[in-house]
Amino acid sequence: MQRTFAIIKPDAVRKQAAGQILARIEGAGFAVRALRMIHMSKPEAEGFYHVHRDKPFFGGLTDFMSSGPCIVMCLEAPDAIRQWRDLMGATDPAKAAPGTLRKDFGASIDNNATHGSDAPETAAFELGYFFRGMELR
Repeated sequence: MQRTFAIIKPDAVRKQAAGQILARIEGAGFAVRALRMIHMSKPEAEGFYHVHRDKPFFGGLTDFMSSGPCIVMCLEAPDAIRQWRDLMGATDPAKAAPGTLRKDFGASIDNNATHGSDAPETAAFELGYFFRGMELR
């Protein structure tokens, strides 16, 4: 079993799509090991996305991620990182495969409904950023 980090982003929460996304997550065989609704501050979003600090989209990304509540999760499944990325689909919803979360719930490359870790090291950092050790049993 492997764990990964996932976010239902503010655009999907605003559209009241979180329940549908959670149902699809469980329907795909993931176990939700931790879940919390949060509203990131701008500094919290900047810390989370620090690896993108020098990229031109950093300001817009952190503004968006601090614009409203989101749901942060620890998901568990065999090969969870790859499985979650497959379920999410391409970053740009216009290029995402039919039936993926971003195709069905995303509106644009900036408002694409979900986030997921891309590697075990990233998952470890991202899970640790939002969940204390005792919260991940």
